[in-house]
Amino acid sequence: MTIARLSALLALLLTVFAVGRAEAVEPQPFARGSWAELQARHAGQPTVVHLWGLTCAPCLTELPHWADLKRERSDLRLVLLAADPVPQPPARVEEMLSRSGLDKLESWSFADRFNERLRYEIDPAWSGELPRTLLIDRDGTVTTLPGVADLGEVRAWLDRQRTH
Repeated sequence: MTIARLSALLALLLTVFAVGRAEAVEPQPFARGSWAELQARHAGQPTVVHLWGLTCAPCLTELPHWADLKRERSDLRLVLLAADPVPQPPARVEEMLSRSGLDKLESWSFADRFNERLRYEIDPAWSGELPRTLLIDRDGTVTTLPGVADLGEVRAWLDRQRTH
């Protein structure tokens, strides 16, 4: 094989690797001020923020169902937030999202050991129970679904967002 062909093959392999890696989205660190940033990014657009954790067994069972709903509903703007009481290594969060089929979505992970402050920014009445889902309307009105979400309720909410 000539050097030119070898160089072209190497360039092609690197391009394929880079494109494949670019599809997965690494969780962003969620620190003070991140909630305001997340809200600003999605202002005026119906958005579902699903709070989950690696240390929450029901959360881990529920994640693949969110992936199914996302495949079913192209209108679902879903943001995932790993809100474990103790920040988890980003690689573990990314691995779980990948196993669940959610690694290409916008995701965040608590990055501050003082998680009470982070929870308070999201909802002053939230004491940290997981899972928890926030349905945010175009006007910023938040409907909270504590516990494992009824995805039928999420579908109905999405349908109502289309008509507004």
